[in-house]
Amino acid sequence: MPTYEFINYTVSNRVATIALNTPKSLNAFHYKMRLELIEAIDYAETDDTVQVIIFTGEGRAFCAGADLSEGLDGGSEHETFFEQCAAEYTPWLMAIHNSKKIYIAAVNGVAAGIGSAAAMNCDLVVMADNAYFYQAFSAIGLMPDGGAVWSLLNKLGYQRAFEMAVDAGKLTAEQCLEAGIANKVVPADDLIAETQAWAEKLAVGAPLSQTASKSLMRRASMMSYEEVVVEESRLQAKLIQSEDSENAIQSFFAKETAVFKGK
Repeated sequence: MPTYEFINYTVSNRVATIALNTPKSLNAFHYKMRLELIEAIDYAETDDTVQVIIFTGEGRAFCAGADLSEGLDGGSEHETFFEQCAAEYTPWLMAIHNSKKIYIAAVNGVAAGIGSAAAMNCDLVVMADNAYFYQAFSAIGLMPDGGAVWSLLNKLGYQRAFEMAVDAGKLTAEQCLEAGIANKVVPADDLIAETQAWAEKLAVGAPLSQTASKSLMRRASMMSYEEVVVEESRLQAKLIQSEDSENAIQSFFAKETAVFKGK
């Protein structure tokens, strides 16, 4: 198992945990952390023993956003911010978006700026009751990035998303739950234990079904109703023919617990 300087990576019961680990700076993204995060997600993606990945932060914050102490270029070796994003942010954001596996954000404390974008990019979000999302960009003369515009618009609608963008808006955990950004809000002391328990439950579920559902749901908002119906039937036809589905149906009639192998 790999070790990193600025990320803690662990695996338990088919669940990997990727925890940003610079608690003194509230896990703000700096150059070396971004590179390590790309490596850690790549490793989790290629580990066949892992089905679910928890994304969280050590200490009292999920992520305070970009580390501004490095300057607006983020200490990158790339000449422009555009090049930096393409090399250091887009790879891991898109890896989560396109993954066949499930990513759960366990949000402790603040998720600000690119930290909020990272959390919203995950498939599921569990928030501590004292956690909150903060769109800090406009407070420093910037706009949301890291896919936050897409996530906010799709989750909140135009008016509320625009308000968050231009008013440096904050959303409490309960507001996130009400808006559909968070799936669950739990006591802060129970955040990791409850997220791990949920992840372990999902990790023994049907991986082919999970992957198909994620793949289509990530694309459905950009498709017509008819296109979604057709794509559902195409994916379902493959699942019906899978060994997992056949065995699960047999287990159902035998009143046994199905065991899924991803085949």
